Amino acid sequence: MITDPNGLLVINRGEGEKTDLGGLGVDFKVWGDATRGSLSVVEHPMEPGRLVPPHVHENEDELSYVLEGTFGVRVGDRVATAEQGTYVFKPRGVPHTFWNAGSEPGRLLEIIWPAGFERFFESLGKAAQTAASQEEIEAQRAELAARYHLRFVPDWADDLKKQFGLKLLGEP
Repeated sequence: MITDPNGLLVINRGEGEKTDLGGLGVDFKVWGDATRGSLSVVEHPMEPGRLVPPHVHENEDELSYVLEGTFGVRVGDRVATAEQGTYVFKPRGVPHTFWNAGSEPGRLLEIIWPAGFERFFESLGKAAQTAASQEEIEAQRAELAARYHLRFVPDWADDLKKQFGLKLLGEP
């Protein structure tokens, strides 16, 4: 990674901290500190058949770009397929989720603005590595969700799991 006082930031392929959230990786590329809080960027490698818990961000907008694979997305009442090269906008205040709809690992780039939500991923990754039980992870996830103004939409998960044969992150 290259940074300089003039604001140049260069992150090469493979650089950055990484964590795993039980089927969804988080590769930290651009931290909000590097953009004066305007945005952050993470890459999400994802196992086939994994579903991110449906949720609503109160403070952040997200733009996803599919780097590899095929993803399913639900934003509000709309469901779509996003293949390599596809952009998906997920506005704040609108429930959304995504899943790896392919048979191979996929990878997407997530641009989040304003910055700050990357810290949720960082903290959740640490909890996943240090928690003694699934219940402890769930309790920490709930505390982090409150801190980062994230609300889960659990009633979507069962329908999506049945319809597309998915597993939530962390499920065996």
